[in-house]
Amino acid sequence: MSKKDQPYTSQLKGVAALLGESFNQTQSTANSPTTVAISLIKLPPSQPRRYFDPKKLEELSRSIKELGILEPLLVRPLSGSDYELVAGERRYRAASMAGLTEVPVVIREMDDITTSKVQLVENLQREDLNPVEETEGILELLSIELGVSTNEVISVLNSAANAKKRNLDLTENVFRQMETIESILLAIGKFSAESFRVSRIPLLNLPADVLEVLRSGQIEYTKARAIARVEDKETRKQLLEDAIAYNLSLTEIKRKIQEIEQQSKSESSKQTESASIKGRVDDTFQRFKKAKVWDDPKKKSKVEKLLAQLDALMQGDNPK
Repeated sequence: MSKKDQPYTSQLKGVAALLGESFNQTQSTANSPTTVAISLIKLPPSQPRRYFDPKKLEELSRSIKELGILEPLLVRPLSGSDYELVAGERRYRAASMAGLTEVPVVIREMDDITTSKVQLVENLQREDLNPVEETEGILELLSIELGVSTNEVISVLNSAANAKKRNLDLTENVFRQMETIESILLAIGKFSAESFRVSRIPLLNLPADVLEVLRSGQIEYTKARAIARVEDKETRKQLLEDAIAYNLSLTEIKRKIQEIEQQSKSESSKQTESASIKGRVDDTFQRFKKAKVWDDPKKKSKVEKLLAQLDALMQGDNPK
């Protein structure tokens, strides 16, 4: 797939600046790469990147078998002789698949916060980054800088938006937090606080099946957001599969969704009509029992004929 055909390409700018001048200065004077046993490198408890394309990983593994690892992994020392992987998980996985026993690394002393920042920034600079991972990564960076949870970051963004809508002043705490958020997003160079809140936060509320294909880069996020409107899980699943298999355009997807909605309304109308008829039948029989029409010979004869017709109807006959 050419770069032009990729479902999504991140356009983040200047994210390295988020690590601070001190980190970048020490980075330029970092130790030269050395080689360590791959068995000594441990994966961190959590990583920003959650999806690895199996085909691309296999391709990289074959390349590593032939050419080796061209860019060293970044690790930090743990107690004993082990190291924790900071950056380069995809290369680490491909090297393991290729059967390498040793890999080139750059060893850096880093605290937990700096390590998290490096992991997030490195992930945000990937060419194949999808919008879900990008959104989650930016939220994590904001969370670290503000010292709050990602849910609290979202709450701050919503509070600021609501205050602006109502022409209210921000509290001092929210004002300071928004200054930090805006400065980070300015360094990233792609979003304002409001555009990030409006265009990206909703992605995290998409149904799990839609999030899965979006995270794996199989579909554009504009298409994913449209498909998420389909409430029935099985119908949505089929539409997702069709959209991927036949590379449906956004226009085609919207047309199919409109057809699904019209069919749903039609079925709902039929169900309402059936329920209405059933209600009329129940009501009629209740009044019939109270009326005692069988006391009148003429009415009794008509009732017998009607009951015979109903009985035949339920048996599938068509009486005249």
